[in-house]
Parts: sequence; structure tokens; C-alpha cells
Amino acid sequence: QVQLVESGGGLVQAGGSLRLSCVASRSIFSINAVGWYRQAPGNQREVVARISSSGSTNYAHSVKGRFTISRDSAKNAVYLQMNSLKPEDAALYYCNAQVGDLNYRGPGIQVTVSS
Repeated sequence: QVQLVESGGGLVQAGGSLRLSCVASRSIFSINAVGWYRQAPGNQREVVARISSSGSTNYAHSVKGRFTISRDSAKNAVYLQMNSLKPEDAALYYCNAQVGDLNYRGPGIQVTVSS
């Protein structure tokens, strides 16, 4: 089992930056992949970025070049650096840990972008 806690969200103006943190209750190397997802009201959930245990990363087309996912194994943490934020980036963001066939999700954190 994995517990995940997100932090770092909040309100930012368009063009600004935020860094989200996701801290896991176990070594991130024991997790197959950690992904950041988001869901805005009325929209489907979408994967924003994902990092595997090997360190390979994937990004949604809409955030490529603006968002960066990284990790700190010493802190069991995965980060999402979000730059050049747009109003359409506003959503509930949460991290998801994949361990084998199981997925664990944090409670989520709100990101609001004012225009």
C-alpha cells in the first residue's frame, strides 16, 4: 500500500509558476510509476506527466515545454514544476502511484490560475 500527500497548490496569475510536491509513504523506487493527473469541473481526468521507476518521463501535449516532473528519492518525493501557467491549467491535481496492477491516489490539491 502507498499513501500519497500532495502540497504546493494555490492561486497564481496566468504566466506564473507553481511547484507541486507528492510525498509517498514508501521508496519511490518500489513504485512502478508516479503520475500527476488533473481534473477540472466538467472535464475528464487527464494525465499531465508521469515518471517511471527508471526515470523515464512522459507529458501531456498540452503541458510539454511548460511542466517538468522530477523526483527526489531521498525524500520519497515526486515534483511537478509548472511554468507559464494558463487559466486552462486550473484543476484539482493529484498524484497517482502505480504498484503492479494497483493504483493509489492522493487526496489532491487545487490549482487556480487567474487571467
